[in-house]
Amino acid sequence: MKKQFSILLFFALSSLLSNAQTQPKTVGPEKGALVIVGGGSMAPELWSRFVELAGGPANANIVIVPTAGEDSSATKAPRETERLQSLGVKNITILHTRDPKVANQESFVAPLKKATGVWFVGGRHWRLTDSYLNTLAHKEFNAVLSRGGVIGGTSAGATIQGSFMVRGDTKGNSIMIGDHTEGLDFIHNVTIDQHVLRRNRQFDLIDVIKARPELLGVGIDEGTAIVVQKNTFEVMGASYVAVYTADQIANNAKYPSGQNSTGGPFFFLGKGQKFDLQTRKVLNQQPSRPNEPAK
Repeated sequence: MKKQFSILLFFALSSLLSNAQTQPKTVGPEKGALVIVGGGSMAPELWSRFVELAGGPANANIVIVPTAGEDSSATKAPRETERLQSLGVKNITILHTRDPKVANQESFVAPLKKATGVWFVGGRHWRLTDSYLNTLAHKEFNAVLSRGGVIGGTSAGATIQGSFMVRGDTKGNSIMIGDHTEGLDFIHNVTIDQHVLRRNRQFDLIDVIKARPELLGVGIDEGTAIVVQKNTFEVMGASYVAVYTADQIANNAKYPSGQNSTGGPFFFLGKGQKFDLQTRKVLNQQPSRPNEPAK
């Protein structure tokens, strides 16, 4: 009986180790960069970083994609145009369609072939997948990265950059796992939420990660961004980024994120902190504060 139990235990442990070794890891772009903003007002430093990664004001060639917005706003010149122009960017193109057949045409994607940067405007991210997922335009978005360019976006333009989309249901954005879940996958095995603290969403990704434990969850607050280069992201902006992993949720491990921590299902990172996407570890933890007496 003991021998049979030992054999069963051996196979169970072997299976667990095998699953751990084969579990897909989060992977960023091999070349280029992503600027992923959690919505709200963007500080000049975020725009400046995007333009810098696109080659600087003199060399940047930016394509703005307003497709996530309502029809009334998507057909107008977005406000992002003025912001980029104020930073000295002269080469700006608006690219928009609701028809994936159009997105498959060479004439439509021509501006992307010269682009050094792409910016996805906010709205509803399922509109972006309906128009561009697995089209020639999608291929050219990836080509911008392959040439060393940058892809950025805010709110819906942030979530679209992950592989798994939350809040992508056509019935409403309060549904976390809905009828549209496939993102443009510029960063693999990750799901991205936005407006996290501003809209009291910080607990919403927990059940998503429980259902999809292979994913890394990243929740970005307003006015805040992560800049992804290869397998590392750095936090920029005024607020915080929440990080969710299956291990953290299951164990509620103690995790210092700038002050004393007693553990929880997620943890926050602040401006200047960096995170390794493959090991899912903080690269530069802030020192814990000493215990302070009650006043």
